[in-house]
Amino acid sequence: MNEPTQGQPGLDIVGIHAAAVGDWYAANIPGARPPLSFELLAGGHSNLTYRVVDAAGTPTVLRRPPTGALLATAHDMAREHKIISGVARGEGVPVPAALGLCQDDSVNDAPFYVMGYVEGVVLDSAETVDATITDAGARASIGRQACEVLASLHAIEPDDVGLGDLGKREDYLGRQIRRWSTQWENSKTRELATMDELSAKLAERKPAQQGAGIVHGDYRLGNMLSTPDGRVAAVLDWELCTLGDPLADVGYIMNNWAMPGEDGPTSRGAAQAPTQAGGFGDRDAFLARYEQLSGRDLSTVPYYRAFQYWRLAAIVEGVMARYLKGQMGAEADTDEFKVQIEALADAGLDMLAQL
Repeated sequence: MNEPTQGQPGLDIVGIHAAAVGDWYAANIPGARPPLSFELLAGGHSNLTYRVVDAAGTPTVLRRPPTGALLATAHDMAREHKIISGVARGEGVPVPAALGLCQDDSVNDAPFYVMGYVEGVVLDSAETVDATITDAGARASIGRQACEVLASLHAIEPDDVGLGDLGKREDYLGRQIRRWSTQWENSKTRELATMDELSAKLAERKPAQQGAGIVHGDYRLGNMLSTPDGRVAAVLDWELCTLGDPLADVGYIMNNWAMPGEDGPTSRGAAQAPTQAGGFGDRDAFLARYEQLSGRDLSTVPYYRAFQYWRLAAIVEGVMARYLKGQMGAEADTDEFKVQIEALADAGLDMLAQL
């Protein structure tokens, strides 16, 4: 029998020992009143996210690693807690308040942290946009704020907010290319000449890094909470955050900033573009505003878009390989994965041709 993903006050659900977590809340979260009820908001193979409501009706959010065997470095709760605490000390980047961190595995089998609950909608698809953000002015406002928040994030000096030791600052692209080249070689299910060509060209044409800053690593509307009145209420999902080249985030969100009717390699699946609903502004407007706010030269953005297409292709190949080996606990359309991977590699080569 599958474990429940939503429970009544004081009852366990998947990934949660309700009584022990309630006792920890009472001792560590000011004002918390157990018993607590838990609802799993996001699960799978990434970190698990729960909405927690106490006896007074006060909501909070709890994050913990996925259940089962873990890679500690991939699901580091203390690191995530440190990042949102640090970013909150900067200016211009809305994040949930970091309320507490538990590193005692005896409480809930794994570390977890608690943050404030923020009202908003995750714009994960054009359909979600059409259902929740109906005002054209609100969409335009969210588009502008997504750009402004990114520029604000990249303006934060990591040392000033306690994040100076989050990672190496120099040669971000070199480190990423080495990492994902190794990942591709270890997980590829077939030879793909376009990926080999793209890997070589990315290494050859690597631009000079323009300063260093906090890189979110997965910055897109689908990792934010937005409101119907046009605000970016919070930026979420900091598990890939590090220090390095800020333009990596710019390339990433540009790939996910598709226009209505555009049929690109990131217009499907988990990374589909909510901007296809229309009204958020086009890529040129986003880049012009970011360039104005950051002072960075964006002439090499096609390189960073090519890099992010290539990186995503390596990630999707790894997921497909795990499905083929029966490691994901379910079946999937691996032919669709292959089509997307090949489209991503082709798109990366097309982007490099624009330089």
